[in-house]
Amino acid sequence: MKAEVASMIPYGPSRPARNSMPAALSNPQKRYLRGLAHDLKPVIMVGAKGVSDNVVAETGQAIERHELIKVRVVAGDRGLRDEWINGLCERAEASLVARIGNIAVLYRRSQDNPLIVLPKA
Repeated sequence: MKAEVASMIPYGPSRPARNSMPAALSNPQKRYLRGLAHDLKPVIMVGAKGVSDNVVAETGQAIERHELIKVRVVAGDRGLRDEWINGLCERAEASLVARIGNIAVLYRRSQDNPLIVLPKA
């Protein structure tokens, strides 16, 4: 049932949900993206209610616009925090670049306007 709900969430005006998961990033690509994300501020905040449909929709829009974003996840314990980060990555169809404490860095290549050129894998 989660897959059905996730597929109904829009990623922008009149944009269908993506059908394929992002390709796995290589270690040099992750290192490059971590360097780019160093000065970024978190644009998405996940609070006590967890990963809701609205959070996934906002993440999809932000990641389509910026390709690389930081997400702050405030959860009581480490296991719950990791579960929320993994769930957000899965539902927003993004790749997890890094997770340090409460901050996660997510990447997904933009369909309309790719901004970041990744190094070869």
